[in-house]
Amino acid sequence: MAKKLDVVLINPGDRKQVYQGLAADLSAVEPPFWVAVIAAYLRNIGLGVEIIDANAENITPDETAARVNALNPSLAAVIVYGSQPSGSTQNMTIAGRICRSLKENSSAKVALGGLHPSALPKRTLEEESVDFVIEGEGPFTLQALLEALRSPVADLSRVPGLWYYDKGVVRSNPRAELIRDLDKALPVAAWDLLPMNKYRAHNWHCFDDIDHRMPYGAIYTSLGCPYNCVFCCINAPFGGPGIRYRSPELVVSEISLLVEQYGIKNIKVVDELFVLNERHYMTIVDMLLPKGYDLNFWVYARVDTVKPENLDKMKKAGMNWFALGIESANPDIRDQASKRMKVQDIKQVVRNVQDAGIRVIGNYIFGLPEDTRETMQETLDMAIDLNCEFANFYSAMAYPGSKLYEIALKEGWDLPTTWHGYSQHAYETLPLPTKHITAREVLRFRDNAFHAYFSNPGYLEMVGRKFGDHITSHIQTMSSVKLPRKILEGE
Repeated sequence: MAKKLDVVLINPGDRKQVYQGLAADLSAVEPPFWVAVIAAYLRNIGLGVEIIDANAENITPDETAARVNALNPSLAAVIVYGSQPSGSTQNMTIAGRICRSLKENSSAKVALGGLHPSALPKRTLEEESVDFVIEGEGPFTLQALLEALRSPVADLSRVPGLWYYDKGVVRSNPRAELIRDLDKALPVAAWDLLPMNKYRAHNWHCFDDIDHRMPYGAIYTSLGCPYNCVFCCINAPFGGPGIRYRSPELVVSEISLLVEQYGIKNIKVVDELFVLNERHYMTIVDMLLPKGYDLNFWVYARVDTVKPENLDKMKKAGMNWFALGIESANPDIRDQASKRMKVQDIKQVVRNVQDAGIRVIGNYIFGLPEDTRETMQETLDMAIDLNCEFANFYSAMAYPGSKLYEIALKEGWDLPTTWHGYSQHAYETLPLPTKHITAREVLRFRDNAFHAYFSNPGYLEMVGRKFGDHITSHIQTMSSVKLPRKILEGE
């Protein structure tokens, strides 16, 4: 008799709901690295694990439940993480639908974990069709839960980080301790359990080779972030600011696996802040250089952590794109967002990075609490002046787990009425108002800023010069996509 499968880990997603018209070709399809890491941990301690990437395979909740039913696990765990902080809450709508279908069509117990459930565990348990909510990182909680479910009488009170019902009463246990030895506890991800032929890089990531966005990989070298930016919720699963590192040796061995076994060139480093600890990231760079791989990384950096003397080496190692959190042109608003940098420093760092041949994605936020129409225009003007190879324009959102969420609740600000309304690109999106302008004005400005930037003659000339006329045409096609917005209807 075959051994019963312990757990199926599910990555939820509804690209059309989250990205609208961008979903078909322009948005990325990212591998769920955290799901694959948890799977590797559980498998290494002897548990039976499978993964269903419902997002990459573009399957419905009922189709997902049917697959789970066929596998017949003890537990189905929906992991709502995403490859950036906003990727968790925006996927809670589809995650909830998957959980509901699992409860209706499967005999497995159902758990829900990830960033959003860690930020709002009680609400998640009360609102979703689940048996358990996992608060915290997840691996230790899942291990203890599966061991409890194997017992004749499950003692859930001993499962750290677990929320559940006991005779109709909500119970919760203290979080599991944080994973300290990442190399031992969280080894190379279980890439073999994922549909590796389904993943696709962001369009801009491949401006140098736009026809080869697949295959695509993701890797982490650290967990957490030592900063506490007002708009960010990245530390919700970890309980607060802080950062832990994998060894450079293990990181490079995993990169080698992605290259040699899966033929991957395009890789996202999912660390919230890769360019921070110089000894860590430069050791990785130094270990990659002798291998001679043809790689195309993109990594996150802060303006105040970039060191010009390291840029040439980083470029040679394949770190072709730096995502810089610039946020706002106004110094007072940047300070309130925990980004205390001078405009001249921002400009100099962008130029230093570009002079090394590394492309820059400038990230900007409209609608922070003190923003006005004038300060948002300052930010757009600075973005156009910096003329980064790509730019992301965000509306300020109060993501659960962030300081902004706490402020929004305290101030009584309107928040999205659906979880996918937290997506920047969804029809139902609802950004925060500021102290001076409405949410509608913020979103209108953001959408107009997107089109102003990507139709700017200086930008299009630069793109054509660096990447070719076909990328100029690609940008023009992208910027012609008009996203319907519920709160802007009638304009």
